[in-house]
Amino acid sequence: MASQEKLRDKIAASFHKQSFLALIGAELHDVSQGKVVVSCRYQEALTQQQGLLHGGVVTSLADVACGYAALTAMPDEVEVLAVEFKINFIRPANTKKIIATGEVIKAGKTLVIAESTVRDESGEKIIARMLATMIVSPLK
Repeated sequence: MASQEKLRDKIAASFHKQSFLALIGAELHDVSQGKVVVSCRYQEALTQQQGLLHGGVVTSLADVACGYAALTAMPDEVEVLAVEFKINFIRPANTKKIIATGEVIKAGKTLVIAESTVRDESGEKIIARMLATMIVSPLK
């Protein structure tokens, strides 16, 4: 297993390469073996017609949390890509910040199953839950 610092550096380097994450203002918080926490602050540009954070933003953050949690369980020479996910929206994203925690359920040689929970800024209200399957892919 990689040291905690090396693992965080690996995830942070990949995270910062994603221009989409910069566009929505996503931030990387915690990284540990099998678990990653990311967040995104409310911006008017990220809302839907009722002024709530758009479901696409919630879904993207949940996907990123699952993907990076999966990547923490992989060797350095591979990446992971989502091949399937299901998201359940539990309540509207009426908050100043969403926080997604991704965790690995099962890491295999080819597939990684992960889940993420998206919460409001207090961390108490669950906004959405995702179950995702990631495929292991050679690093390009």
